[in-house]
Amino acid sequence: IALPGVKGRFDHMALDGRGRFWLTALGNNSVEVLNLDGGERIESIKGPKEPQGVAFIPDLDRIVVASGEDGIVRYLDESLKVVGSVEGLEDADNVRYDAREKRIYVGYGKGALAVLDAERMSKLSEIPLDGHPESLQLEQRGARIFVNVPDAKHVAVVDREKGKVAAKWPIKEARGNYPMALDEGHGRLFVVCRKPAKLLVLETESGKVLTSVECTGDADDVFYDAARGRIYISGGEGYISIIDQIDADHYRPVAKLPTASGARTSLLSPDGTRLYLAVPHALGREAEVRVYRTAP
Repeated sequence: IALPGVKGRFDHMALDGRGRFWLTALGNNSVEVLNLDGGERIESIKGPKEPQGVAFIPDLDRIVVASGEDGIVRYLDESLKVVGSVEGLEDADNVRYDAREKRIYVGYGKGALAVLDAERMSKLSEIPLDGHPESLQLEQRGARIFVNVPDAKHVAVVDREKGKVAAKWPIKEARGNYPMALDEGHGRLFVVCRKPAKLLVLETESGKVLTSVECTGDADDVFYDAARGRIYISGGEGYISIIDQIDADHYRPVAKLPTASGARTSLLSPDGTRLYLAVPHALGREAEVRVYRTAP
Protein backbone atom coordinates (compact mmCIF):
# COMPACT_ATOMS: atom_id res chain seq x y z
CA ILE A 1 0.00 0.00 0.00
CA ALA A 2 1.77 3.11 -1.27
CA LEU A 3 2.28 6.20 0.91
CA PRO A 4 3.52 8.83 -1.53
CA GLY A 5 4.96 11.97 0.01
CA VAL A 6 5.52 10.45 3.45
CA LYS A 7 9.12 11.02 4.59
CA GLY A 8 11.15 9.86 7.56
CA ARG A 9 10.86 6.84 9.78
CA PHE A 10 7.76 5.10 11.06
CA ASP A 11 6.88 3.93 14.53
CA HIS A 12 3.95 1.88 15.79
CA MET A 13 0.58 0.83 14.33
CA ALA A 14 -2.89 -0.39 15.22
CA LEU A 15 -6.03 -1.84 13.69
CA ASP A 16 -9.44 -0.48 14.64
CA GLY A 17 -12.87 -2.12 14.51
CA ARG A 18 -13.72 -0.54 11.15
CA GLY A 19 -11.12 -2.25 8.97
CA ARG A 20 -8.77 0.71 9.19
CA PHE A 21 -5.03 0.56 9.76
CA TRP A 22 -3.32 3.34 11.74
CA LEU A 23 0.37 4.07 11.28
CA THR A 24 2.39 6.68 13.17
CA ALA A 25 4.72 8.41 10.72
CA LEU A 26 7.07 9.89 13.32
CA GLY A 27 9.43 11.50 10.82
CA ASN A 28 6.57 13.00 8.81
CA ASN A 29 4.61 14.40 11.81
CA SER A 30 1.50 12.58 10.65
CA VAL A 31 -0.73 9.62 11.36
CA GLU A 32 -1.52 7.65 8.22
CA VAL A 33 -4.92 5.93 8.08
CA LEU A 34 -5.38 3.14 5.54
CA ASN A 35 -8.33 1.15 4.25
CA LEU A 36 -7.05 -2.41 4.18
CA ASP A 37 -9.92 -3.76 2.07
CA GLY A 38 -9.29 -1.16 -0.61
CA GLY A 39 -5.53 -1.18 -0.18
CA GLU A 40 -5.35 2.60 -0.07
CA ARG A 41 -4.67 5.57 2.18
CA ILE A 42 -7.83 7.36 3.25
CA GLU A 43 -6.40 10.08 5.50
CA SER A 44 -3.14 11.69 6.59
CA ILE A 45 -3.73 13.33 9.96
CA LYS A 46 -1.51 16.31 10.67
CA GLY A 47 -1.07 17.92 14.07
CA PRO A 48 0.73 15.42 16.31
CA LYS A 49 4.45 16.19 16.56
CA GLU A 50 6.50 12.99 16.30
CA PRO A 51 3.62 10.53 16.81
CA GLN A 52 4.95 7.26 18.21
CA GLY A 53 2.41 5.10 20.05
CA VAL A 54 -1.10 4.20 18.94
CA ALA A 55 -3.80 1.90 20.32
CA PHE A 56 -7.44 1.09 19.62
CA ILE A 57 -9.93 1.28 22.52
CA PRO A 58 -12.76 -1.03 21.39
CA ASP A 59 -15.05 -0.26 24.34
CA LEU A 60 -15.21 3.38 23.25
CA ASP A 61 -14.51 3.00 19.53
CA ARG A 62 -11.62 5.43 19.87
CA ILE A 63 -7.99 5.56 18.81
CA VAL A 64 -5.32 6.90 21.16
CA VAL A 65 -2.19 8.50 19.67
CA ALA A 66 0.86 9.42 21.75
CA SER A 67 3.30 11.95 20.29
CA GLY A 68 6.79 12.52 21.61
CA GLU A 69 7.77 16.05 20.63
CA ASP A 70 4.64 17.81 21.90
CA GLY A 71 4.04 15.34 24.76
CA ILE A 72 0.33 14.99 24.02
CA VAL A 73 -1.86 11.88 24.05
CA ARG A 74 -4.83 12.49 21.75
CA TYR A 75 -8.15 10.64 21.64
CA LEU A 76 -9.77 10.36 18.20
CA ASP A 77 -13.31 9.17 17.49
CA GLU A 78 -14.60 7.12 14.55
CA SER A 79 -14.76 10.24 12.36
CA LEU A 80 -11.02 10.91 12.98
CA LYS A 81 -11.86 13.97 15.07
CA VAL A 82 -9.84 14.74 18.21
CA VAL A 83 -12.28 14.51 21.15
CA GLY A 84 -9.88 14.83 24.08
CA SER A 85 -6.24 14.91 25.12
CA VAL A 86 -3.78 14.57 27.98
CA GLU A 87 -0.77 16.90 27.90
CA GLY A 88 2.57 17.09 29.67
CA LEU A 89 3.85 13.62 28.70
CA GLU A 90 7.26 14.42 27.23
CA ASP A 91 8.55 11.82 24.74
CA ALA A 92 5.26 9.87 24.94
CA ASP A 93 5.90 6.54 23.27
CA ASN A 94 4.35 3.08 23.59
CA VAL A 95 0.64 2.79 24.43
CA ARG A 96 -1.22 -0.19 25.92
CA TYR A 97 -4.87 -0.59 26.90
CA ASP A 98 -6.09 -2.51 29.94
CA ALA A 99 -9.69 -3.41 29.01
CA ARG A 100 -10.38 -4.93 32.42
CA GLU A 101 -9.65 -1.72 34.32
CA LYS A 102 -10.44 0.71 31.47
CA ARG A 103 -6.98 2.22 31.78
CA ILE A 104 -4.35 3.28 29.29
CA TYR A 105 -0.63 2.96 30.01
CA VAL A 106 1.80 5.26 28.19
CA GLY A 107 5.59 5.04 28.46
CA TYR A 108 7.12 8.51 28.52
CA GLY A 109 9.87 10.88 29.62
CA LYS A 110 13.13 9.88 31.21
CA GLY A 111 11.41 7.09 33.06
CA ALA A 112 7.71 6.63 33.83
CA LEU A 113 4.44 4.99 32.90
CA ALA A 114 1.49 7.34 32.82
CA VAL A 115 -1.81 5.78 33.90
CA LEU A 116 -4.78 7.33 32.07
CA ASP A 117 -8.53 6.93 32.52
CA ALA A 118 -9.77 5.73 29.13
CA GLU A 119 -13.31 7.08 29.55
CA ARG A 120 -12.62 10.42 31.21
CA MET A 121 -9.49 11.06 29.13
CA SER A 122 -7.52 12.18 32.16
CA LYS A 123 -4.28 11.24 33.93
CA LEU A 124 -4.75 9.20 37.09
CA SER A 125 -1.19 8.61 38.23
CA GLU A 126 2.31 7.63 37.13
CA ILE A 127 4.71 4.81 37.92
CA PRO A 128 8.40 5.83 38.11
CA LEU A 129 11.00 3.80 36.21
CA ASP A 130 14.80 3.91 35.98
CA GLY A 131 14.90 5.04 32.36
CA HIS A 132 12.75 5.70 29.30
CA PRO A 133 10.43 2.72 28.76
CA GLU A 134 10.32 0.98 25.43
CA SER A 135 7.97 -1.94 24.76
CA LEU A 136 5.58 -2.97 27.53
CA GLN A 137 3.28 -5.98 27.79
CA LEU A 138 0.28 -6.46 30.08
CA GLU A 139 -0.75 -9.77 31.55
CA GLN A 140 -4.37 -10.65 30.76
CA ARG A 141 -4.77 -13.17 33.58
CA GLY A 142 -2.55 -11.45 36.11
CA ALA A 143 -1.81 -7.91 37.27
CA ARG A 144 1.74 -7.40 36.02
CA ILE A 145 3.20 -5.19 33.31
CA PHE A 146 6.58 -6.14 31.87
CA VAL A 147 8.57 -3.10 30.67
CA ASN A 148 11.79 -2.97 28.70
CA VAL A 149 14.09 -0.28 30.16
CA PRO A 150 17.19 -0.42 27.92
CA ASP A 151 19.05 2.46 29.59
CA ALA A 152 18.85 0.61 32.91
CA LYS A 153 19.62 -2.73 31.21
CA HIS A 154 16.70 -4.49 32.79
CA VAL A 155 13.07 -5.51 32.51
CA ALA A 156 10.90 -3.75 35.09
CA VAL A 157 8.02 -5.81 36.47
CA VAL A 158 5.18 -3.49 37.49
CA ASP A 159 2.33 -4.45 39.80
CA ARG A 160 -0.50 -2.48 38.25
CA GLU A 161 -2.78 -3.00 41.25
CA LYS A 162 -0.24 -1.42 43.60
CA GLY A 163 1.04 1.03 40.99
CA LYS A 164 4.73 0.37 41.54
CA VAL A 165 7.71 -1.66 40.34
CA ALA A 166 7.74 -5.06 42.04
CA ALA A 167 10.96 -6.44 40.52
CA LYS A 168 13.82 -5.61 38.15
CA TRP A 169 15.24 -8.39 36.00
CA PRO A 170 18.75 -7.56 34.72
CA ILE A 171 19.55 -8.23 31.06
CA LYS A 172 23.20 -9.27 31.00
CA GLU A 173 23.37 -11.28 27.78
CA ALA A 174 23.02 -8.30 25.42
CA ARG A 175 22.18 -4.58 25.26
CA GLY A 176 19.40 -2.57 23.66
CA ASN A 177 16.35 -4.49 24.87
CA TYR A 178 13.65 -2.68 22.89
CA PRO A 179 10.84 -4.93 21.54
CA MET A 180 9.00 -7.45 23.71
CA ALA A 181 6.21 -10.03 23.41
CA LEU A 182 4.47 -12.19 25.99
CA ASP A 183 3.50 -15.87 25.89
CA GLU A 184 1.29 -15.92 28.96
CA GLY A 185 0.14 -19.50 28.39
CA HIS A 186 3.65 -20.91 28.79
CA GLY A 187 4.92 -18.24 31.18
CA ARG A 188 7.51 -16.93 28.74
CA LEU A 189 8.62 -13.38 27.94
CA PHE A 190 10.34 -12.68 24.62
CA VAL A 191 12.85 -9.83 24.81
CA VAL A 192 14.73 -8.80 21.67
CA CYS A 193 18.09 -7.05 22.02
CA ARG A 194 20.08 -5.14 19.41
CA LYS A 195 23.69 -5.54 20.56
CA PRO A 196 24.19 -8.30 19.65
CA ALA A 197 20.97 -9.03 17.79
CA LYS A 198 19.24 -11.85 19.62
CA LEU A 199 15.97 -13.03 21.07
CA LEU A 200 16.06 -13.82 24.79
CA VAL A 201 13.44 -16.13 26.31
CA LEU A 202 12.71 -15.32 29.97
CA GLU A 203 10.72 -17.31 32.50
CA THR A 204 8.00 -15.01 33.83
CA GLU A 205 8.08 -16.15 37.44
CA SER A 206 11.78 -15.58 38.08
CA GLY A 207 13.03 -13.52 35.14
CA LYS A 208 15.63 -16.17 34.39
CA VAL A 209 16.93 -16.24 30.80
CA LEU A 210 16.28 -19.77 29.56
CA THR A 211 17.69 -19.58 26.04
CA SER A 212 18.56 -17.20 23.20
CA VAL A 213 18.30 -17.21 19.41
CA GLU A 214 20.07 -14.98 16.87
CA CYS A 215 17.76 -12.69 14.90
CA THR A 216 17.57 -9.65 12.62
CA GLY A 217 19.42 -6.50 13.66
CA ASP A 218 17.95 -3.13 14.70
CA ALA A 219 14.68 -4.80 15.76
CA ASP A 220 11.80 -2.65 16.97
CA ASP A 221 8.84 -5.05 16.99
CA VAL A 222 8.28 -8.69 17.92
CA PHE A 223 5.04 -10.67 17.92
CA TYR A 224 4.08 -14.07 19.27
CA ASP A 225 1.44 -16.13 17.48
CA ALA A 226 0.17 -18.62 20.06
CA ALA A 227 -1.99 -20.56 17.58
CA ARG A 228 0.97 -21.36 15.34
CA GLY A 229 3.69 -21.34 18.00
CA ARG A 230 5.66 -18.79 16.01
CA ILE A 231 7.58 -15.56 16.65
CA TYR A 232 8.03 -12.72 14.12
CA ILE A 233 10.74 -10.07 14.56
CA SER A 234 11.08 -7.06 12.21
CA GLY A 235 14.42 -5.26 12.03
CA GLY A 236 15.89 -2.23 10.32
CA GLU A 237 18.71 -4.43 9.07
CA GLY A 238 16.24 -5.41 6.37
CA TYR A 239 14.86 -8.76 7.49
CA ILE A 240 11.97 -10.42 9.27
CA SER A 241 13.18 -13.24 11.49
CA ILE A 242 10.72 -16.11 11.85
CA ILE A 243 11.26 -18.44 14.80
CA ASP A 244 9.29 -21.57 15.67
CA GLN A 245 8.48 -22.44 19.27
CA ILE A 246 9.13 -26.17 19.54
CA ASP A 247 8.08 -26.10 23.19
CA ALA A 248 8.31 -23.57 26.01
CA ASP A 249 12.07 -24.02 26.33
CA HIS A 250 13.17 -24.71 22.75
CA TYR A 251 13.11 -22.39 19.72
CA ARG A 252 14.30 -22.80 16.14
CA PRO A 253 14.92 -20.13 13.46
CA VAL A 254 13.05 -21.17 10.31
CA ALA A 255 13.37 -18.16 7.99
CA LYS A 256 15.08 -14.82 7.49
CA LEU A 257 12.87 -12.97 5.04
CA PRO A 258 14.48 -10.04 3.16
CA THR A 259 12.49 -6.79 3.39
CA ALA A 260 14.01 -3.30 3.14
CA SER A 261 16.56 -1.25 5.04
CA GLY A 262 14.96 0.68 7.90
CA ALA A 263 11.77 -1.40 7.91
CA ARG A 264 11.82 -2.20 11.60
CA THR A 265 8.23 -1.70 12.80
CA SER A 266 5.39 -4.13 12.15
CA LEU A 267 2.04 -5.42 13.39
CA LEU A 268 0.56 -8.92 13.52
CA SER A 269 -3.19 -9.14 12.92
CA PRO A 270 -5.25 -10.50 15.84
CA ASP A 271 -5.94 -13.76 13.99
CA GLY A 272 -2.26 -14.17 13.09
CA THR A 273 -2.87 -14.43 9.34
CA ARG A 274 -1.29 -11.12 8.28
CA LEU A 275 1.89 -9.28 9.19
CA TYR A 276 2.00 -5.58 8.29
CA LEU A 277 5.42 -3.99 7.77
CA ALA A 278 6.12 -0.24 7.52
CA VAL A 279 8.76 0.52 4.88
CA PRO A 280 10.17 4.07 4.99
CA HIS A 281 10.93 6.30 2.03
CA ALA A 282 14.37 5.84 0.47
CA LEU A 283 16.17 6.95 -2.66
CA GLY A 284 14.12 5.63 -5.56
CA ARG A 285 11.43 4.14 -3.29
CA GLU A 286 8.25 5.64 -1.91
CA ALA A 287 7.14 4.78 1.60
CA GLU A 288 4.70 1.88 1.82
CA VAL A 289 3.06 -0.71 4.01
CA ARG A 290 3.72 -4.31 2.97
CA VAL A 291 1.23 -7.01 3.87
CA TYR A 292 2.52 -10.56 4.35
CA ARG A 293 0.36 -13.64 4.56
CA THR A 294 1.55 -16.03 7.27
CA ALA A 295 2.01 -19.71 6.54
CA PRO A 296 -0.23 -22.25 8.33
